[in-house]
Amino acid sequence: MEYIIILFLFFFVTILAGIRIVPEGFQGLVLTLGKYSRVLNPGLNIIIPYLETVQKVDIREQVMDIPNQETITLDNVSCVIDGIVRFKVVNPAVAVFKVQNFRNQISAKSQTALRDVVGSVSLDDLLSKRKTVAEEIKGIVDVAAENWGVDISAVEVQNIEIPADMKRAMAQQAEAERDKKARIIKAEGEKEASVKLSEAAGILAQNKGALSLRTLQTLKEISADPAQKIIMTIPNDFFDIGGAIKSGIKG
Repeated sequence: MEYIIILFLFFFVTILAGIRIVPEGFQGLVLTLGKYSRVLNPGLNIIIPYLETVQKVDIREQVMDIPNQETITLDNVSCVIDGIVRFKVVNPAVAVFKVQNFRNQISAKSQTALRDVVGSVSLDDLLSKRKTVAEEIKGIVDVAAENWGVDISAVEVQNIEIPADMKRAMAQQAEAERDKKARIIKAEGEKEASVKLSEAAGILAQNKGALSLRTLQTLKEISADPAQKIIMTIPNDFFDIGGAIKSGIKG
């Protein structure tokens, strides 16, 4: 009777040992006597107890930091840059068995690619075309990652630190550009105003009555404030306003 119980327990434990549950977002690599044989998908799976083992691999998208890298741009500006790499294992067997540690490989390749790409662009391009720089880094890393069973979905350049004296120089340059634009806008406004004034002067010069009326209107506007004192030199023909107005009406 004892042997039957022991045999029953052995079969029960063996059946349990042959059941493997793979969580969602993972795949299981089955090793038969130490040799890779097949892949288990998420859910309930059956293996051969004692002869097969399972190694789970995360196939979800993962994020890895690119640590601070001291680099020199094409125009010899020293800067410190970091970023992130988004990747996903697309071939678990290759990622686990064809490379010793695919995460370390991705990290090392990302750092090298970042330094190479930054060294080929100027500081202005690095700051203004950050996405383009990130795409170039992604392209380099992705080519290598294909051999590791990994797909690089994105690379992002995050912080770019430049020397303090360079920051001051850039701030001064930006201020100079703003002043330049302001002067251009002011000059264009003055030019437009001078054209309008010239046109108005031409119209008034052709009609003395209109000029006289404009003079009277100006005097009226100024005299509205009793606290103001006005000293004006009045031309001789100003007293001929009535005649000028009459001539203008007849014309």
